[in-house]
Amino acid sequence: MTKEEIFAIITRHACEVIPELEDHNFQENDSLKDLGANSIDRSEIVMMTLESLSLKIPLIETVGAGNIGELAGILYEKSQSF
Repeated sequence: MTKEEIFAIITRHACEVIPELEDHNFQENDSLKDLGANSIDRSEIVMMTLESLSLKIPLIETVGAGNIGELAGILYEKSQSF
């Protein structure tokens, strides 16, 4: 799976958790927090994405991501490790 495909999965889950984002044109530098996702929303989006990717990593490993592009990059790297 490519980083772009992971980015698309993250944005799809973001729209599921926050329906108001359905018409948003997501960019890699978008921050889930800036888009209105609270900490519970963000955790849910990450957990849903991990499940979609069949990745079993601690959520703490995703904390360093400052935006959706960085999150996709972290998850891409983790997916290459398994």
